[in-house]
Amino acid sequence: MTTLYRFLSEDDTSAFCHKVSAALAAGWQLHGGPTYAFDAANGVMRCGQAVTKEIEADYSPDMKLGAQ
Repeated sequence: MTTLYRFLSEDDTSAFCHKVSAALAAGWQLHGGPTYAFDAANGVMRCGQAVTKEIEADYSPDMKLGAQ
């Protein structure tokens, strides 16, 4: 059993909520609380959320995490 980790980030729009919702629908689980910060270089608020997932395979750095 391997635990995978991803950190999802996006501008503070509905796209972020959809990205997290899609990960949850694919079996990923929330890991900790969301983050929220101002990106001064681009003048926007950004959101982030860590997610994890248990899989029945060995980890490889070549894995496409979003496809798991």
